[in-house]
Amino acid sequence: MEQDTLKADIRRLLAERNAVLLAHNYQRDEIQEIADITGDSLALSQEAAASAADVIVFCGVHFMAESAYILAPRKTVLLPRIDAGCPMADMVTADQLRAWRAEHPGAVVVTYVNSSADVKAESDICCTSGNVVNVVRSIPEGREILMVPDRNLAQYAARMTARKLSWWDGYCPTHERLTPADIDRARAEHPGAPVVVHPECRPEVVAMADAVLSTAGMYSWCAKSTAAEFIIGTEMGILYKLRRENPGKAFHLASRGLICPNMKLTTLEDVRESLVTLTPSVTVPADILEKAVSALEAMIRIPRDN
Repeated sequence: MEQDTLKADIRRLLAERNAVLLAHNYQRDEIQEIADITGDSLALSQEAAASAADVIVFCGVHFMAESAYILAPRKTVLLPRIDAGCPMADMVTADQLRAWRAEHPGAVVVTYVNSSADVKAESDICCTSGNVVNVVRSIPEGREILMVPDRNLAQYAARMTARKLSWWDGYCPTHERLTPADIDRARAEHPGAPVVVHPECRPEVVAMADAVLSTAGMYSWCAKSTAAEFIIGTEMGILYKLRRENPGKAFHLASRGLICPNMKLTTLEDVRESLVTLTPSVTVPADILEKAVSALEAMIRIPRDN
């Protein structure tokens, strides 16, 4: 089936199902193009929860669909590719976090939203890449802070807040691939272009950047900047919206290795099939949901820092 026909079918099915189509910033271009809303994982979940839709079709990875269900448990949440997972989220389990907490009584657990619902349920507060600094600053001085699962995001937060954090040894394989040599090479190819990277990158890469921002922060920063060219250090899917919203500017990926295979699994065919069958659906058990929503709501009360 040709793309135009698929897109028309999807739009018809969305209307028939009273469904909203969400696409993460790292999804394929054609998925972002047809989505009702694009954005980062938490913002998408919040938008979906606030919408009048009965069905949420989440084009992203598994933990994102879980977050949407946690915030909107009365809606049907579909993940067109149920095998779209997140390696970083899989690097810590609820059992491991419980054991770590037991070794640090009284510590505050800050959990990146890129984690499973089970892990969120064992946490005190969640964070995003856009509000992690403010989340850490909100914790009273003197409290021990444990952060899971991303060691790179934790080190960035520690540097920005001058707070002592202990972190789990997890990471995003896609962002971890970006090296200082890649930044040097990109700067040599595009002299004068500011380097904008995600805080999931290695600390040595973060230290070389002109700006360290979440995906939402990158859109805003690049739109406001007077620069004509940019070197972008995050997953390649972000280029679609950057180029569409800034037609007079050039955006260069810092490395060809910045591609997440899980984010690229979902196709238009998958979205159409999901709407036809109303599967695969994602749910969260009530006992896990109750604990996880508390950590998410605590985070939502903290403003973004980028």
